Amino acid sequence: MKKFLTIFLIFFFNLSSLFADDRVKELNKLFKDLKTTNYSIASKIEQEIWQIWSTHPNDENLTMLLNKGSSLVNESKYNQAIDIFSKAINLDPLWAEAWNKRATVFYLSGNFEKSQKDIDKVLELEKRHFGALAGQGLVNIQLKNYNKAIESYEKAKEIYPTMKSPDMMINQIKELIKKQSI
Repeated sequence: MKKFLTIFLIFFFNLSSLFADDRVKELNKLFKDLKTTNYSIASKIEQEIWQIWSTHPNDENLTMLLNKGSSLVNESKYNQAIDIFSKAINLDPLWAEAWNKRATVFYLSGNFEKSQKDIDKVLELEKRHFGALAGQGLVNIQLKNYNKAIESYEKAKEIYPTMKSPDMMINQIKELIKKQSI
């Protein structure tokens, strides 16, 4: 029985590693394809990336937890959502999307410093996270770190050239800077 359990565990961890490798390969391919100049195609690729990010690589319960937290955000139950996302982070601190979701809720509840700390963690785990970069831009606008906000949007645009918000936000920030310098 012990031998069977050992073989099963080895198989399970190898399978789990295989799925993680497939996930990384798929994301790499999608990010390469995201460089397209065709907005329609890029939009579909973006959705595929979000699907992968929002699905835990090997724990369906964590995916369900993330979905529950997202539902709470949609109901404006921010404190409960923060608790749910914090639980997901505690269960898997290497899952970038749990950090990203909590960063979003911190932003929505006006806690910009905590949002930035979580965004830093997201970008440490997934440097190509264009959503976190766009969120970082919003956080830095609130903190009046306009140049940092512009840098965040420029990085997002490098990763996802047809993304609409970077150009729009950079123009708005530049106008804001102009108005404040008058």
